[in-house]
Amino acid sequence: MRAIQSVPHEAFRRSSRGTNSEPLEAGRLFVSGSRESADKQAAILWVRMQMVRNSISFDDLMRAGCFEDATKPQAVRYRSADGRVWDGKGELPDWLQRAVNAGQSVEHFRVK
Repeated sequence: MRAIQSVPHEAFRRSSRGTNSEPLEAGRLFVSGSRESADKQAAILWVRMQMVRNSISFDDLMRAGCFEDATKPQAVRYRSADGRVWDGKGELPDWLQRAVNAGQSVEHFRVK
């Protein structure tokens, strides 16, 4: 396991170009929880260091389109009789996988 280098709290100030210019909390420098791997924590630290070195704020990344807008409603492409929905992206949800395993077609649930 690689050791994670400690970085001073002051190094993690957000860019003043964005709306968030307050320093990041020291507790947010590392991912909490025992399930997170040391490699993942090291990668997160590396990303934060690159953001500081290049004066990039989270707001800059949002404006650049690096993240999907969570507020944007997703298109519903499949719906069950009891109202469960799926947008067609990623793996089949449990309810649809059970229906397919029982012999039903995925197209049966497509919203028209």
